[in-house]
Amino acid sequence: MKISCEIIRDLLPLYHDGVCSIESRALVEEHLTECESCSSELIAMDSVLPIKNEESQWDDAKSVIQLSRKWKKGMLTSLLKGILSATIVFVLLIVILYLFMDIKIIANT
Repeated sequence: MKISCEIIRDLLPLYHDGVCSIESRALVEEHLTECESCSSELIAMDSVLPIKNEESQWDDAKSVIQLSRKWKKGMLTSLLKGILSATIVFVLLIVILYLFMDIKIIANT
């Protein structure tokens, strides 16, 4: 069965990583025996990818770290606000019950 190079190029990363199905593996291997272009592309996948603009990547990493810190700080602030709000509501509820419902705290004297 003749399969186009386009389909094989889509399958090559899966084949290279060994995660494609047995049927896909067989199709890729059959195609690679006949196609030099796809074979050379598979060989190129073994080479180390060059890192372009490493400084830009460090800037991106720093931005992600700063964003993560802001997010964590925001989460902590939200938690503290929630705890404070719940405490205020609880205290107000107790005060309202004490003042308007004639519930008195009895002291043991």
